[in-house]
Amino acid sequence: MKTETLSAALPEAVEDLAVRVLEVACDQKLTIATAESCTGGLISSLLTDVEGSSHAFECGLATYSDAAKIDLLGVSHDLINTRGAVSAEVALAMVEGALKVSRADVAIAVTGFAGPAGPGDEPGLVYFACKRRGAFSQMREEHFGNVGRGQVRIAATKIALQMLLEATIERLPREKAPGHSPV
Repeated sequence: MKTETLSAALPEAVEDLAVRVLEVACDQKLTIATAESCTGGLISSLLTDVEGSSHAFECGLATYSDAAKIDLLGVSHDLINTRGAVSAEVALAMVEGALKVSRADVAIAVTGFAGPAGPGDEPGLVYFACKRRGAFSQMREEHFGNVGRGQVRIAATKIALQMLLEATIERLPREKAPGHSPV
């Protein structure tokens, strides 16, 4: 088994983005949760590196295995079997699960292939889902290519932080309540 560490230092812009996310979350009195697969807790680690982050960071769940996604986030076994652990549907289920098991106001979920996986799997394919309680989920699909595990994890972390920033700053479209139109 070959191991690969982050081959490049974390770009300062990504660290600055984490600080900005936490500043905005604190200003808005919002808390954040993460549900991470291919990033393996990198987003949580980066957010908790910032002094005073406990005011805005609720929890991080590194759910790398299918079993962890099922047991910790409540992702359906059938969903993983039919759509695959790396899919938009699983990313959405992960973000919903993160909000369900935490008290966070905003959650981000990331699942993907940081490097070569199995036959037919696309290295660098990553799905993101971000949701603020009471708002619609925001989905994103990225194809980073076969650039190495470390580079994919860094790029995915940057996208996740950008999505968190958008979710904390903007008033996202509200979910439709039964019998009501979104506000």
